[in-house]
Amino acid sequence: MTVMHGIVLLSGGLDSTTVAADAIRAGHDIRGLCLSYGQLHAREVDAASAVATRLRIPLEVVDAAFYGRLASFSSLVGGDPTFVPSGRSPEAIGEGVPSTYVPLRNTFFVTVAAAALESWTLDLIERQGVEPSALSPAVFVGANAIDYSGYPDCRPEFYQALEEVLRLGSKLGSFYGVRIRIEAPIIHLSKADIARHAIELGAPIDVTWSCYRGGERPCGTCDSCVLRAEGFAAAGIVDPALPAPS
Repeated sequence: MTVMHGIVLLSGGLDSTTVAADAIRAGHDIRGLCLSYGQLHAREVDAASAVATRLRIPLEVVDAAFYGRLASFSSLVGGDPTFVPSGRSPEAIGEGVPSTYVPLRNTFFVTVAAAALESWTLDLIERQGVEPSALSPAVFVGANAIDYSGYPDCRPEFYQALEEVLRLGSKLGSFYGVRIRIEAPIIHLSKADIARHAIELGAPIDVTWSCYRGGERPCGTCDSCVLRAEGFAAAGIVDPALPAPS
């Protein structure tokens, strides 16, 4: 019998929440990981905690503010939300790499998640006596290469290459022959398809937060808000995270 276990990188947004719900339905034993990396606001972390509670999975919130200080050439960690692109069309959003790109963020995030997952898996092998061949560990990410903001670390080829790096650089891969898979199940879906899938899964997207800015309600104009709104509109679904009209 294969032991399917994994760590999902939870940002508190629509995509990672859908991926977490999808992994749970597929029968994976899931733990959540959320990195607070010095972004503009804490709404993402609050949303990730709410999502984990609703999905009934454990969540580790890691203070990684040092990363935002080091990878500082980004409008998401610069401390001033006025530098976040605003009012762009969906077509313009996919052109070039925007100022919201955080240098090598996904490389860092997946590596941290993989380190935690390798430790969990080595414990299963070396302390609990589980046969390596019975294990199928995976890092689950909410990356999307269709309706995305021009980030180079949201493409399939990036994750394929990173998976090979993890195989070569880990004890699991080099000694036990156990590959740490990187699962990106929505990478080829449009935002409309992601919204539909989230509803079909019963994912708790009503508590998610996608806006790059903080505040009481989404700004509606940043790239992330625009893509999310376009997706729900195309799917013909009312976004359950938005406040009801007064």
